[in-house]
Amino acid sequence: MADHASFTHMQDGTEEDWATISRHFGAYAKGLPDRILTHLTLLEGDFGGFPVDRLTHSLQTATRAHRDGRDDEYVVCALLHDIGDTLGSYNHPDIAAAILKPFVSPENLWTVEKHGVFQGYYFFHHLGMDRHLRDRFDGHPLYQHTAEFCARYDAAAFDPDYPTLPLAFFEPMLRRVFATPRQSLYRKQNAEAHSSS
Repeated sequence: MADHASFTHMQDGTEEDWATISRHFGAYAKGLPDRILTHLTLLEGDFGGFPVDRLTHSLQTATRAHRDGRDDEYVVCALLHDIGDTLGSYNHPDIAAAILKPFVSPENLWTVEKHGVFQGYYFFHHLGMDRHLRDRFDGHPLYQHTAEFCARYDAAAFDPDYPTLPLAFFEPMLRRVFATPRQSLYRKQNAEAHSSS
């Protein structure tokens, strides 16, 4: 079997080309947890003026959620909620949500996606902004879920003296959450899912 596709324009791709690409994709996709872990380490040493660096903040958010008895998926969302800080300086929640979307529940995804505006309750007014921007979601079924995430875990995770668990502690749960996507554009849906949509 060929090591790479033969086409120069996708319209000329053959079934064999796409079998080759799929084989490579499968192997590459299995490395996603490693790439996520590597990217998280880019947050180390980046304080941005905060009392702890961004990696410590992420680990501390996850540690607090774990110690509160949250399940693996919730804890991994807590761990990754700010992973977008490096590339999405103006929209970091969107970056984190995009990474998590194929693997987590709609509830946890919504919380990650919206945590930035909910977190603003604690500081927007100091920047001349409306701290109540999150209230545009008042009445949404996940409003309280997201407000609680920010209050209990995210906003509280800036304590240099808090006994924060290391990244290695969270690695097994991250690997479990990212083992199999629940939904993806690139994943065949079973016939039953097609007939119900």
